[in-house]
Amino acid sequence: MAAVTSLKQRIRRGDVTIGVSAPLDSDRGRLEDILGKDTYHFLTLDSQHTAYNEEKLVAFCGLAGDLGMPVQFRIKNTRNAYLIGNVLDLGPAAIEVPLVEDESVVDEALAAFYYPQVGKRSWGGAARYGIQGRDDRLEYADWWNNTGVLCLQMETVTGVTNARKLAKTGVDCLTWGPADLSFDLESHPEFPFRTTDDCVRHVIKQLEGTDVRISFRNGTADQRDKYIDMGVTVFMERPKP
Repeated sequence: MAAVTSLKQRIRRGDVTIGVSAPLDSDRGRLEDILGKDTYHFLTLDSQHTAYNEEKLVAFCGLAGDLGMPVQFRIKNTRNAYLIGNVLDLGPAAIEVPLVEDESVVDEALAAFYYPQVGKRSWGGAARYGIQGRDDRLEYADWWNNTGVLCLQMETVTGVTNARKLAKTGVDCLTWGPADLSFDLESHPEFPFRTTDDCVRHVIKQLEGTDVRISFRNGTADQRDKYIDMGVTVFMERPKP
């Protein structure tokens, strides 16, 4: 159960931290094969662009937990931020909220993610990550509030512009959706930063003096060094063949 705590600590310290995606219907052998090809620190799942159901999510997170791997889960839509607590009750250790531009979304996500007296997350859920052995309500709430990882995805010029305001206390990562950001850059020819990399550099500069990190979908391991040199510390990759 120390894996998630270590994940948040790694991220906040600025350690290079690698996540890898896996199919929701993976069995133990498939996950062991994926994880055996590199040193990974978390698994990633996506419901924004892929089908999922809650029962499979519970089973996946349970299996990942048995292997010592926390799960990051991207919710379906920005407007579903109010449901973050419900999703967390199914076993993820980290949440990614897509297409974040406004502080109001951040506030809603923070409230749903953290237990009182930090947020307003409701109590319950037998499948919650790390609940085993932490039956006391206040003990688990405190553990979660110091363990769970909350990520907000930057996919528009508005998000890039507002990044420092969005990086509120309790947010761990600003993540990147390079494809959608490219669409938005193409529709804003006046924006001074013309590439995804330019935007990453700009946001890294905005985040100086905070412990909020950049998480980037680099896809393949050969892209890591380029972004490490830019100041990126968290990566999301596809499984190696």
